[in-house]
Amino acid sequence: MAAWAAMAALCASAQTAPSPRQIAAHLTANDLKADVSFLASDALQGRGTPSFGLDAAAEYVASRFRRAGLEQAGDDGYFQTAPYVSVRPNLEGLDLTLEIAGQVVKPAKPAIWLQEPAAVDLDRAPAFNSSLGDPAALDALAPGEVRGKVLILDAAGGGTTLAGLRRFNASLARLQPALVILVRVGRAPSSANPQLRDASTISAVPVLAVFDEALRAALAGTKPGPLEATVSAHVAAPSVTPVKLRNVIGVLRGADAGLRDTYVVVTAHYDHLGVRGSGEGDHIYNGANDDASGTASVIEIADTLAALPRPRRTLVFMALFGEELGLLGSRYYAQHPIFPLSRTVADLNLEQMGRTDDDTGPRVGLVNVTGYDYTSITGVLRQAGQETGIGVVKDEESSDPFYARSDNQAFADAGVPAHTLSVGYVYPDYHQPGDKWPKLDYENMARVDGTIALAVLRLAESSEAPRWNTANPNTERYVRAREGSAARGAGSR
Repeated sequence: MAAWAAMAALCASAQTAPSPRQIAAHLTANDLKADVSFLASDALQGRGTPSFGLDAAAEYVASRFRRAGLEQAGDDGYFQTAPYVSVRPNLEGLDLTLEIAGQVVKPAKPAIWLQEPAAVDLDRAPAFNSSLGDPAALDALAPGEVRGKVLILDAAGGGTTLAGLRRFNASLARLQPALVILVRVGRAPSSANPQLRDASTISAVPVLAVFDEALRAALAGTKPGPLEATVSAHVAAPSVTPVKLRNVIGVLRGADAGLRDTYVVVTAHYDHLGVRGSGEGDHIYNGANDDASGTASVIEIADTLAALPRPRRTLVFMALFGEELGLLGSRYYAQHPIFPLSRTVADLNLEQMGRTDDDTGPRVGLVNVTGYDYTSITGVLRQAGQETGIGVVKDEESSDPFYARSDNQAFADAGVPAHTLSVGYVYPDYHQPGDKWPKLDYENMARVDGTIALAVLRLAESSEAPRWNTANPNTERYVRAREGSAARGAGSR
């Protein structure tokens, strides 16, 4: 408290931009250790989605936002409530048969993944052929061509981004096929596991992903359009249980009348893998580095910046659920934003901030940026690092491949310039029970977090919003999404 009082008094008297030293006086290794040791304790049982431990972690984050004096931004205090359902497929009597050109193809149960479980009972229904990798072809179809038929889609590409999934779901709602079969390659996930679904976006059309080479071979050479083929299918209705999940959101309102309605977002996911396995040994996946460290960093950066003079733009601090299950919390926010995405200028997502024992060697005194060359944000981070002695680096092997592996991706898909920051990428005990809080380097973590806090302030103070690097071909779809978001934002004002 003494350090806080001294820092606040200094800032108030100096009337200058906060310095790295002022930030470091408040953002300490011991505070980060206190946060991580609770969030990654055995008591929270690995913070699986959903679980008691996840709910306890959410309450902890909310209490720390409350203590810092952040403004509430959810529909329930600091919580953005996400109405989800747990869908457990019923494999009883599962059957699928394709009859084409005198052949009868019947994939085995393990080759069928109930991607959108729903009751199906079809006997020799007509089939229609298309490709998931050709969205324009789907858009061109008239409902009368497909309604009540089985739509077979080659799923070799397409439909993987948030925009792609939205477009796919919109096509199904418009075309109203009786069943969709996605012809995939590889190995099918288990259909026996329950699946979490956003209750507001559940498809009314059942979707089966089929990983069967005989099926693919039978369809090889067929043209788009009606098929000389029939499909028989039986899928029992799944069991559906409501589940309430929560993002935790706190806000520091900006001080500038012209910029306070623009937003810099700082995110991390607070879930991990829960408890897995049985028998002897440790079965709690504590997730200290992945990502209690990122959550603690969001907490302490928010607490530090709340004690300083407000910057011009508004700062939004967010702990997200369900990243380990496919970016669920960030995807939910992108579909249900509390603050307009067209006016959200940046997302800095924090992952794996504490471990310096990376598989490639010690990672001390630096922070990695995914999509390093994608936006102008990296330049702001580099400048902050020069002032704090932290290297802001590009890992040539991992920077781009890891871009899609954390919650920054959901913001980028919506057009928001976004990156994930981490000390390392792969370390001993990654996604293992051994990822425990004593193994983190909290002194290094505090230095890195201080650099990020300084960069966040600079982004929030700047009159110029971050930009996508249009010279990098990897950003093309994000640039288009940003342009679309800006157009929609202008239309709504």
